[in-house]
Amino acid sequence: MTGRRPFRSTVLPRPLSRFRTRRRRAGAPTAVALAACVSLTAGCGVVPGATGGSGDDGPITVMTWAPEKTAATNKPGMPAFARAYARWINERGGLDGRELRVLTCNERNDSVTAARCARRAVEEGVVAVVGSYSQHADSFLRTLEGAGIAYIGGYGMTEEEFTSPLSYPVNGGQPALLAGLGRTLADRCGPVALVRPDSIVGDQLPKLLDSGLVAGGHAPTGDQRAPEEATAYDGEVRRALERATADPQRPGCVVPALGDRTSTFMDSFRRARQKFPDVRTGTVLGSVDQSTVDASGGASGPYEGSFVTGWYPHAGDARWKPMKQVIEEAAFGDNRIDPGDAGVQTTWIAYTVLRQAVESLDGGEVTARSVARALRSGLKVSTGGLTPTLRWSFRDKLAAVGYPRMVNAQVTLQVVRDGRLVSAREGFTDVTETLLDADL
Repeated sequence: MTGRRPFRSTVLPRPLSRFRTRRRRAGAPTAVALAACVSLTAGCGVVPGATGGSGDDGPITVMTWAPEKTAATNKPGMPAFARAYARWINERGGLDGRELRVLTCNERNDSVTAARCARRAVEEGVVAVVGSYSQHADSFLRTLEGAGIAYIGGYGMTEEEFTSPLSYPVNGGQPALLAGLGRTLADRCGPVALVRPDSIVGDQLPKLLDSGLVAGGHAPTGDQRAPEEATAYDGEVRRALERATADPQRPGCVVPALGDRTSTFMDSFRRARQKFPDVRTGTVLGSVDQSTVDASGGASGPYEGSFVTGWYPHAGDARWKPMKQVIEEAAFGDNRIDPGDAGVQTTWIAYTVLRQAVESLDGGEVTARSVARALRSGLKVSTGGLTPTLRWSFRDKLAAVGYPRMVNAQVTLQVVRDGRLVSAREGFTDVTETLLDADL
């Protein structure tokens, strides 16, 4: 799990008559932008139109970034969905009558490229970075903070996303997912073996899973590091199974949390598990989704019976209908955009936040400063039941344990049953108290 990448220059047609905008003058700014793109060896994606800020009646410019085509975790559906959302909203008159212009950046799971994405956002005068994925918040958040640019709906991979005054997370990130999973497994498992990346982000995972296990009266997990870009995990699987089957009276659980490499781990797991007593598996959304279950053999695959914690309702829930409408009408069959992918879902919710923030300005100036001011001034954002009502402040409970920006610590519990990822428990579970009691 990592990230940061360059840009692709794609210009799509825009119905200018629908907006309160004037055609902007082409020329030097555009040329400078293209030159900057080349100098950063970045692949720029733009939807739609010309460059420039949003302080007048010109386009509202934002950026979405995520890693693509790397050997570790990739989230190509996030920038792809952002571009589709821009097409869709612009066909309907834009954001509060203003054209939405989306820049995208491939941050390549790389701290240097992530920093370049942030600098690019500043140079382009974006009003926010929206619905993005990166493990390198320490490389880009200071740049955004220096320019007063809000980071809306990051994926929740890093602690910085829950501490920066300009971060507006829409979910509880890895802390909530792992605390929720630990609390679930505490009641159902003997020994628990966590297999996680040997990385800075991976180092945070054991204590988060343990927060839920210990809250349920369970012993801490057995922590196993694993290379993030391995092509097989035979040794890691064997050690995990040895730990999970150590108590013959109570079958254990194996928890792979390796992002895109979880499926590689499970290939090794499928081959090795026949030599050991039965164990269950559990993981978090983002490491597993419905497409992963399908690709592994569905009901006959290694995920059958697995518990999976997520931030949102399962992909078949009717509350996702508006997002699926955007995909159907504006994605043009782009197979990178999976409505069951947690990254795509997070991007939809992040753009929902952006839309309501812009609308709250009542036709006034839309700038980075005005958007951030709207969000920090108590704006309440409704997401149609996909999350609780979102409202950010520094007075929330989780400030006491170092997560002052976490306003949504609710998770859902899903299970793979007959090859389908379905709800294992109705509604949301709030893990705020679990995190408050944890030794973080």
